[in-house]
Amino acid sequence: MNQQVTSRFLNSISIAIKREDLIHPFVSGNKFRKLKYNLLQAKTEHFETLLTFGGAFSNHIAAVAFAGKEKGFKTIGIIRGDELGSKIAENPTLTFAQNCGMQLEFISREEYRLKSEASFSEKLKQQFGDFYLIPEGGTNALAIKGCQEILTPEDAEFDYICCSIGTGGTISGIINSALSHQKVLGFPALKGDFLKEEIRNFVQNENWDLITEYHFGGYGKVNEALIGFINQFYMENQIPLDPIYTGKMVFGVIDLIQKNYFPAESKILLIHTGGIQGIQGMNMKFRNKQLPTIDINV
Repeated sequence: MNQQVTSRFLNSISIAIKREDLIHPFVSGNKFRKLKYNLLQAKTEHFETLLTFGGAFSNHIAAVAFAGKEKGFKTIGIIRGDELGSKIAENPTLTFAQNCGMQLEFISREEYRLKSEASFSEKLKQQFGDFYLIPEGGTNALAIKGCQEILTPEDAEFDYICCSIGTGGTISGIINSALSHQKVLGFPALKGDFLKEEIRNFVQNENWDLITEYHFGGYGKVNEALIGFINQFYMENQIPLDPIYTGKMVFGVIDLIQKNYFPAESKILLIHTGGIQGIQGMNMKFRNKQLPTIDINV
C-alpha cells in the first residue's frame, strides 16, 4: 500500500510511502520479504533449525524468532555482546525473541566479527548440530529475490525510489526490479561508501546511487533533531518511522528536497522497511542518555 504524504513540498514535488511495515504485525517490511524464500528453501531441504545473527534490538532477530515459531522451526540467535546475557528481561526485542522460543547465545563483539569465517560456522555446527544459516540482516540471493517483489506495476509512475540500507539486500532487490526511467537512491545507516561493492554483487542495473550523508554519526546513532523529526512526521502524517533506518532516510529525502536535489514535479516513492518493534528498546536508551523519546502509537 502506498500512502501519500500530505505535506506540501517545494517545486510541486510529491512523496508517497510504501507501507511495507504493515505487511505483518511481527515480521514486517523487508524482513518479511527476505525470509519468504529462505523459509521455503529451509523446508525444501528438510531443515528443522534456523540459525542467525543480530544485535541487541535487531529487527531481524525478532522476525526470525516469530517466523520460525509460526512455520515450525527451532530458532537460534547468536547475539552480539556477551554482557547482554544477563539483561534479557530489560530488552524488549530479546524478550520477544525468547518468548517465541528462540535459543539465544551471547558472544563477545570480538568473536562476533568472526561470524563469516568457515571455522566459526563449523564451531556452531559442533555446538548446535545441523541448521539452515540465515546471514545477519538476512541478505542472500533468496532474500534479494523476495525484495524484488516490493515494487509493483502501479509504482511505474514514480521517478525516484528511495530506501534505507543496512546490509544492502533490500535495495538490491529494488534496483533489479526498478524500471529504466526510475532512479533508486539508497540511504545507508552505516558510515562510509563500502556498501556499493556489496550491492554491485547482486544487481545488473546502473540507475542507482547511495546518499551517504544521513547516517547521523553511524549505525544506531541518533540525536535530538532526528527524534524531533520522527515525532513531527508522525503527528502530521500518522506514519511511524524507526530511528535506525527509515527515519534517517525520510529525513534525508526531505532535506534534499529543500536543497533542490530533485527536479521540479518529481514523484518520489519511499520504501518503509519496518523496524517499528525496536522503538521501545531505543526509547529506553534515549531515557538513559537523557534524550527525548519517540512518541508514537504502535
